[in-house]
Order: sequence, then C-alpha cells, then structure tokens
Amino acid sequence: MAKRRMLLVTLVFSLASLAAAQKRVPGEIPLPRTSPTSGLEMYRAYCADCHGEKGKGDGPVVPVLKVVPPDLTTLTKRNSGKFPYDRVYKTIDGSVAAAAHGSREMPIWGPVFRTIGKGHKGEAELRMKTLANFLASLQEK
Repeated sequence: MAKRRMLLVTLVFSLASLAAAQKRVPGEIPLPRTSPTSGLEMYRAYCADCHGEKGKGDGPVVPVLKVVPPDLTTLTKRNSGKFPYDRVYKTIDGSVAAAAHGSREMPIWGPVFRTIGKGHKGEAELRMKTLANFLASLQEK
C-alpha cells in the first residue's frame, strides 16, 4: 500500500511539474520595471550588461558575446561631431539592424518597449526617445 501511495504521489508531482513547465515560454526572461522617463534607469536595466555601466562596450556579458558591443560614448566623435540621434533611435526601435545585436531573436528594444507599454505607442516612443537622449548625454567631450 505504501509503494502504491508513493507511486501516486510521484505521478501527481510529475504531472504538476509538466503542466507548470508548459506554461512558461522557453527563454523568456522577466523584464525589470523601469520608468519611461529615466534614461539612466532604462540603460542600467536593458543595456549595461552588454554595453557596460559607462557605455564603453565592456559589460559583464561581453566575454560570451560573439560580437563586442561598440563604445557608445564615441558615437558623436565617430559621426563627425554630431550625435546620430535618428540612427540611434532607429537602432533602439529595431528598424535599423545593428550587427552587434545579432539575429532578431535577441531583444530589439522597440518591440519590447511596446510590450511593456501594453501596446501604448506613446509610452514606447517615450522610452526610445528617453534612452536615445541618455546615450547622447554619455558622449565624450
């Protein structure tokens, strides 16, 4: 009788685990909640792991990346002294592919921000503008 009960308990736990596993989306990582008006907060939450705390391209995950992220503090310098706001915005949005971002399976922030904002276009645009403006503030003088 004890063996039968143990088998039943094992079966119930196995089925419960299988059901719970099927509810998760493989590879889904919960996003940290950030303010759409804080460029620093969003940068730290969504960008710093790859681009580094100060935007130098030296984030903690760089050793496992195939392509080293660019130094975001030299965007103005590399663009003849003018911050490339439109290109930066479109890169964040996902409408311009960045080689360092790899395939489209990697989060491109425009669609992610639209999801965070539950489809509110205004919030997603505010996030992308705020983040682009923050990157402008990181530029070397």
